[in-house]
Amino acid sequence: MPSNPGINLREKLNLSEKDLEVIRKKTLAGGEIENSDQFEDWVKSRFLPNCVKIENEDYAQVCVSALKILPSVAATDYGSSRQRDMGQLWADMIRGYLGEIAVKIFIKNNWKVEVFLDHEKGSLQDYLPMDIHEVLLPNGQRQTPKIKISIKATKWNRIWLDIPGDQFNHSDIHILVKVGVGRDHLFAFFKEISVFKDKILPVGEKIGALTHSDSETLFNELPSFQPIPAYIFGFIRKNDAFKKLPYEGKKGRKNYNITGWKGPISPGDLDEIKKREKAPGKIEFEGIRKFSHNQGYLFNAGNLLWGKKDWDEVIEEIKSF
Repeated sequence: MPSNPGINLREKLNLSEKDLEVIRKKTLAGGEIENSDQFEDWVKSRFLPNCVKIENEDYAQVCVSALKILPSVAATDYGSSRQRDMGQLWADMIRGYLGEIAVKIFIKNNWKVEVFLDHEKGSLQDYLPMDIHEVLLPNGQRQTPKIKISIKATKWNRIWLDIPGDQFNHSDIHILVKVGVGRDHLFAFFKEISVFKDKILPVGEKIGALTHSDSETLFNELPSFQPIPAYIFGFIRKNDAFKKLPYEGKKGRKNYNITGWKGPISPGDLDEIKKREKAPGKIEFEGIRKFSHNQGYLFNAGNLLWGKKDWDEVIEEIKSF
């Protein structure tokens, strides 16, 4: 194991020990490193240079942006019939928008280029192909980039960029971002802006459901807002050359575990892998077992582009019209 970069990460990015353990585990599982001895170098060369913090003001902007579009978004989860209530849907949308604003901050911090996200009221489908809608020109005017960039946000424990259906062909570049928020991010922000202290808890006292002491205890037990860390995982280009059945993996006693994938996935692919690998059991994906679809594109973390040279090329394309 490395000398302990965890202490620095906790200080720099407000990461818990649990988060750090997940990051260590998934970095290896996703193919970003080949063994645990490389973790410290990965932190220095890839993780920290591609991390940003989302502060209070940016989070507030994301909350409002998600609220604008909330009434026009279907409550159904992708790939299922499960209905989400508006609160859950709003929190989920905020997480997705946090990934987009993380990329905006990342570009501004490293290339001094101002890009703009367009979260006005409309259908979600309108925003899938192009999350970066405009870039600020040196003359102060805004211009729409020629390339379409899609940004997908996920949690610390994910290692796959999963693009179902034909969405992959609608954007030129697909970016994956890990956002360090749990289930309490919205509650923490409400505490930060005094929604509980000034509104909800006083009502509880007024109707006799709480004593003042109860209110203080509840308030102190609520999570406090902290700047949210985000890791710009990397990206993939639509025009890259892809092979059929672009998988890597390992065979167990019965099952075959897919640890890497770079390109399209189609119905029947897993059956073909089962035949090729002579696996008597199941064909499963590392960390997730199976996806909700069998048609689209998949990429594990280790197959994403992430270096400065790679990003320099993307920024130049964003700036060209």
